[in-house]
Amino acid sequence: MTHEHKPRFNFRLYDVSLRALCLVVRVIREIARHDANLGDQGMRAATSWHLNIAEGMDAPGKTRILRYRTALGSVNETIAVCDIGEALGYVKITAEEADAVQHVRATLLNLVRPKH
Repeated sequence: MTHEHKPRFNFRLYDVSLRALCLVVRVIREIARHDANLGDQGMRAATSWHLNIAEGMDAPGKTRILRYRTALGSVNETIAVCDIGEALGYVKITAEEADAVQHVRATLLNLVRPKH
């Protein structure tokens, strides 16, 4: 299930992140049917990554990097929740869902990597 939305910001990662969030929510809701605590943790992590991207996009220098690092941690946590849900047989993650979240992760990695 995907949701259409109008771009609210002129920042591509924001839109990529929101699309990935819409896709991964299906997985998290299915996990929650089997394990409410794990589902809650996954939903908090998934929404946190997007909120931190939004906070960071107009923040100055070090604050921006800090927000993106926090978002990256939340993306990693979301991936772990989904992996646990799949390992326990609660859900099957589609390639589209996995790719969308990995796209956000890769972009965040590039944004927080030190520039030399």
